[in-house]
Amino acid sequence: MSTEPDFELLDPDDDEHALDAYSKIVVRVAESVTPHVAAIEMTSTDRRGRIRSGSGSAVVFTGDGYMLTNAHVVAGIRSGRAVFADGRQTDVELVGADPLSDLAVVRGVKSTPPPAVLGNAETLKVGQLVIAVGNPLGLAGSVTAGVVSGLGRSIPVRAGEHRRVIEDVIQTDAALNPGNSGGALADTRGRIVGINTAVAGLGLGLAVPINPTTQRIIASLLRDGRVHRAYLGLVSTPIPLDASAVVRTGQKEGLRVVEVIPRSPAELSGLQPGDIVLRAQGRAVSSAESLQKLLFEEAIGRPFPLTVLREGKPLQILTVPSEMVQP
Repeated sequence: MSTEPDFELLDPDDDEHALDAYSKIVVRVAESVTPHVAAIEMTSTDRRGRIRSGSGSAVVFTGDGYMLTNAHVVAGIRSGRAVFADGRQTDVELVGADPLSDLAVVRGVKSTPPPAVLGNAETLKVGQLVIAVGNPLGLAGSVTAGVVSGLGRSIPVRAGEHRRVIEDVIQTDAALNPGNSGGALADTRGRIVGINTAVAGLGLGLAVPINPTTQRIIASLLRDGRVHRAYLGLVSTPIPLDASAVVRTGQKEGLRVVEVIPRSPAELSGLQPGDIVLRAQGRAVSSAESLQKLLFEEAIGRPFPLTVLREGKPLQILTVPSEMVQP
């Protein structure tokens, strides 16, 4: 009886044979993205001498050292330090943060690696391979891989008196742990399509997408250190329309007003709980995200027409959004 093994022993130095196609993609993206991702530690001392700190990851996205991270990582702390995989270190300063999108921008004081390439999350498809790079539990340059589990997810957040959702969040089964927040979610071409976020208690792999809406947020943070948003003061939930309403309006869904905040522009305009918002500024709305995308700086103080159904009858309501107070 032969004692020879019935399998082929591979040369460990022969990458072409030792790695399958999946592994090759993950290795290539990891090697491409990891140099652009830093571990950051933000610290400050309050008036009572107590030390505040926040830690996570950040991604270099400009040639002059600007980095994207999560707003909850910086948590209002204005300075800290970034350490890159090649050992390079730099002090960082907070440029601006937007808690309602969970995005923030910090800038390296000293030299940083070249920028990563930003992609567009609108091109993602459910089931597509994505790779997460960050610094979970203090382990620098950690890489996990998975697929896009869902698109268009929403994370409800509260900032001061305002209730809002982080829009169009990417859900992935790539493992994310504390320290991954602010790290990169990349597609198979190494383009950054999301900034990973760890939301306490949800237990999901989530990432804030890089898309035209978040590009506007990033531009505002770079320009002003904050995002100017319009505020209506309503809480809503998507609702399917009944058959007769579909025939009359040509829409299948709308936004049912659950609550109108007292003394808000929505209340002053006469909007009521139970109203179903169909259109805003002439555009069909069927989710909180689709309405929020219209509520940027240019809508502040300007007429903002809404088409609503009230007890089955169409009604035109003219609101004038105020500026949302920065939390």
